[in-house]
Amino acid sequence: MSTFPRLRMRRLRKTEALRRLVRENHVRVDDLIYPLFVVPGKGVRQEISSLPGCYHLSVDQLIEECKEVRDLGIPGVLLFGIPEQKDACGTGAYDPDGMIQRACAAIASEVNGRESDSAARIEIVTDICLCEYTDHGHCGPLKDGEVDNDGALSLLAQTAVSHARSGATLLAPSDMMDGRVAAIREALDLAGFSGIPIMSYAAKFASAYYGPFREAAGSAPQFGDRRSYQMDPANGDEALEEVRLDIEEGADIVMVKPALAYLDIVRRVKDRFGRPVAVYNVSGEYAMVKAAAEKGVIDEKRIVLESLT
Repeated sequence: MSTFPRLRMRRLRKTEALRRLVRENHVRVDDLIYPLFVVPGKGVRQEISSLPGCYHLSVDQLIEECKEVRDLGIPGVLLFGIPEQKDACGTGAYDPDGMIQRACAAIASEVNGRESDSAARIEIVTDICLCEYTDHGHCGPLKDGEVDNDGALSLLAQTAVSHARSGATLLAPSDMMDGRVAAIREALDLAGFSGIPIMSYAAKFASAYYGPFREAAGSAPQFGDRRSYQMDPANGDEALEEVRLDIEEGADIVMVKPALAYLDIVRRVKDRFGRPVAVYNVSGEYAMVKAAAEKGVIDEKRIVLESLT
């Protein structure tokens, strides 16, 4: 039997105040991490053509950006480094004086300072990967023309420890090498950083949405692609297995990447494991919104808030 007209669902949609009172989900600044791209030099603030509104920043400009992030109440930044030179083994990733290491130290000193009030600080999250630092653009060293999974593990672990020593407070391995979370966790613990958490890119798909980022980070592969180590977009059960393994190896937060096209995976991961889950709203998603907004075919602010909600 129909409950209409006694039950009218539109009653609670009549005004913005009513809609706010019954709203089920909210986007809060507390939920956000802000990606930033660090480059050599001084006084550098250069807009990235594929990502309007995003910039390559030298460390001095990065500090000013991070202060604004802190004052806006955003809890953390995620740092990607573009080195002066690249080589086959990505040595810039674990160089004690590398771009990310310098950036971490500067943020820890000049933004977070020595305040006892932890609310006045931002989390310094760092990308743990080699692709931005290798001259071939892959996420590990090469062996017989292929990415050497086991050879990459010690380099990733060195990178993680060097970031922690420089002031990073949350480490985010994004390489998708098998066993890397365990290798990083062991190295951190042995180096005295057992309190540093790991946010693993646990289910990272080999996505066409990453295109603009590769320009931003200068990390496009020089040959082939990353489908031999990033996940097939068609596989959901495999994603759950990847997440399970990362949790067992010591991941504190697990990530699904990209965000919008993989919301089914996000829901399955949360239902299955109940752990903190991160999603990365990636460069292609961002760039599409920006391009459509420039053409005037969407309301940018409404689309952004709707997508995040």
